[in-house]
Amino acid sequence: MRVYPYAHAPRLPDLEVIDPRELVSGEGPVELEIGPGRGGFLLERVALEASVRILGFEIKRKWSTLVDDQLRERGYGSRARVFCEDIRAVLPRFVSASVGVAYVHFPDPWWKKRHAKRLVLSDAMLPQLCRVLAPGGQLFVQTDVEERALAYERLLSAAPELGPVGASPWVDENPFGARSPRERRAIADQLPIHRLLYQRR
Repeated sequence: MRVYPYAHAPRLPDLEVIDPRELVSGEGPVELEIGPGRGGFLLERVALEASVRILGFEIKRKWSTLVDDQLRERGYGSRARVFCEDIRAVLPRFVSASVGVAYVHFPDPWWKKRHAKRLVLSDAMLPQLCRVLAPGGQLFVQTDVEERALAYERLLSAAPELGPVGASPWVDENPFGARSPRERRAIADQLPIHRLLYQRR
């Protein structure tokens, strides 16, 4: 039998209903990173604030395994995990109002119209994401593609469950301290970064 690389990638419990707060130690809502890739933001975020507990969901077995291993090796494994799962299948299983912050960093490298169904942040997924956000919970999205940022703004502003944290959903700076590798690269290359910050009404 063929053995696939990283076949042991971390997976969620085989349950119909999951409380993400029970997957890590600590109290209160958890933070959620959608598509952490190589884990730069997640690793930095959990190192910066000792109270943070965060979950990442990455569809690539290799990166979910390596980042989850790094978290454990650095002593953060009790309050931060990365699972090899498709967030679109995960969110319907999560209990409502269990997530304090959700992060979507530079997502969706699908430019052609025929790939629209592959987009992560979509009108199909958004109701479930809103459902799992706790009241006052925040959704932070950033991209260096202006066209995509404007599309996100239209999508998120149309959701009745969401409202901007301030007068406008557009923010100039990342308010969470940690940065993804893509964000650092965009800053180094002096590319404009479009950031949106919403909260659950």
